Amino acid sequence: MRKGILGRKVGMTQVFTAAGEAVPVTVIEAGPCTVVQKKILARDGYSAVQVGFGMKRERLLVKPVRGHLNKAGVQPVRFLKELRLQNAETYQVGQEIKADIFTAGEHVDITGASKGRGFAGGIKRHGFHRGPMTHGSKYHRRPGSLAAKGPARVFKGRKLPGHYGAERVTVQNLEVVRVDAESNLLAVKGAVPGPAGGMLVIKNSTKN
Repeated sequence: MRKGILGRKVGMTQVFTAAGEAVPVTVIEAGPCTVVQKKILARDGYSAVQVGFGMKRERLLVKPVRGHLNKAGVQPVRFLKELRLQNAETYQVGQEIKADIFTAGEHVDITGASKGRGFAGGIKRHGFHRGPMTHGSKYHRRPGSLAAKGPARVFKGRKLPGHYGAERVTVQNLEVVRVDAESNLLAVKGAVPGPAGGMLVIKNSTKN
């Protein structure tokens, strides 16, 4: 059965196993999240729950969102996200989802927005090699030849400088090392997308 929660990336650290082995982990503030709306198969054509995470001053909400939250009887939230869950009918509007839905040893898929790098050259964006730096080359970090002579155009898919990062990325099958239910913290083995403070969607893994 699928389950999920919204969270905020706190940062990376390391924990030690009983054998004394250091394990790199990402600490995630997972929840508490509030169920704002349910989507059920019979009425909406698919099954999902909309959950809210984080606090926000009510006066900073746009009116449609304010009305949507007031209708559900939910306090103002910073993030709203819909999670596709087959068992959406088992949730109740106003119900809280906390980090203790996961246990140590479980595997999760984590989705977030990768760090934005702005406009980057081919070397940074695609790992191109640079040109010679001596003997008057004057061709150091430029992209190189773009197309064949005959077609006289740039082929689709050509790797070039451009916007890099700030993309939706999912890292699959990460192990939950520790769960702090009181503080709503998860320690997940390895790195997850995005900067510290970035929003994440954590679901139990589909491949484990």
